[in-house]
Amino acid sequence: MLTQAELVALLSDLESDRVERTVSLTNMDKYCEAVTAFANDLPNHRQPGYLLIGVHDNGSLANLTIDDKFLQTLGGIRSDGNIQPLPSIQVGHFRLEGGDVAVVEVRPSDLPPVRYKGRVHIRVGPRKAIATEQEERILSERRISYAPTFDARPCAGATLEDLILDLFKFTYLPNAVSSEVLKANHREVRAQLASLRFYDTQSNCPTNAGVLLFGKDPLSWLPLAFVQYVKFSTESITSEVLAERRVSGDLLSVLRELDLLLEQLILHRPIRVSTLRERQVYNYPPNAIRELMMNAVLHRDYSANSPIRLYEFASHIEIQSPGGLYGSVSPENFPTENSYRNPVIAEAVKTLGYVNAFGRGVAVAREAMSQNGNPQIEFSFDTHYVLATLRSAL
Repeated sequence: MLTQAELVALLSDLESDRVERTVSLTNMDKYCEAVTAFANDLPNHRQPGYLLIGVHDNGSLANLTIDDKFLQTLGGIRSDGNIQPLPSIQVGHFRLEGGDVAVVEVRPSDLPPVRYKGRVHIRVGPRKAIATEQEERILSERRISYAPTFDARPCAGATLEDLILDLFKFTYLPNAVSSEVLKANHREVRAQLASLRFYDTQSNCPTNAGVLLFGKDPLSWLPLAFVQYVKFSTESITSEVLAERRVSGDLLSVLRELDLLLEQLILHRPIRVSTLRERQVYNYPPNAIRELMMNAVLHRDYSANSPIRLYEFASHIEIQSPGGLYGSVSPENFPTENSYRNPVIAEAVKTLGYVNAFGRGVAVAREAMSQNGNPQIEFSFDTHYVLATLRSAL
């Protein structure tokens, strides 16, 4: 983040295309468009861009007062899911003679093009614009040398014929790209897939995310990319198996099938609260299992030699996700710290409506367990997996 001296220097640098100034404290669309444009970094500065709130276009201060609530709102830009893939930002606050200044520092994305509500915003000199098809192509091709995550890498050997293109064109694309952009979009399907990180134009093949989301047979390329459900008769993994099921296929089919499976796991019964009132108590609150399963799908290591395991015992459930804690997340800061092992898949799940906002799944699950009267969730961490144990309230 900037020092105060660096901020003062930026205030007077009116020619820089890495700075946007505004005096509005309410224009969230303007903030998000600026963040998206800096994240796309079309000029390829490979340096942060800065949104300065409380500063006029001429660099003078607007004598604003900025409080913590407003700073929290700015911080929420990162995780509310309207900007995809999630931007890397830091929020700062400076009190200067002449007024407060809020600073949003935006790092260039490793996975361009970045969209806000389905539109790719870029910087053209000192102003913002919507990217043309050619500019989106430039951003897509630039991604190849930066792509740091497994889901964004090419799936060697896969071809366009291995994808269910109708699923992409008629189910996913209308949710990911604004209707106005789609009407003006005459690109062939490879370019459309590439602009959303599902196709690697340099390798001329789908990415791993493309195969997982739209593959006719994802297990041909990623053999352990499925969910294994087993129901045991007692508390032991050595006890009789009462039911077993493998949930696999394209990711949208997997998510739909998981919804149906989770409904079968949930039992409830009325508990008397008073003489005239009862309330329903679940063995496991639906929100808790759903959020933890969604976390497993989002954060698992898809290159690992293990599926997601959903094991149901007589009085507890275990959800084991392949791959340990990722990036900056540690047992000490879990779950308040967030790093995304699969940002392309996370974007897709949000686009398809299975996630409302990022970074809240564990908190939602814990709250649901508490309100239902369950013991709190037990988490275990290993270099190879994350295990969540839920104990029944019935």
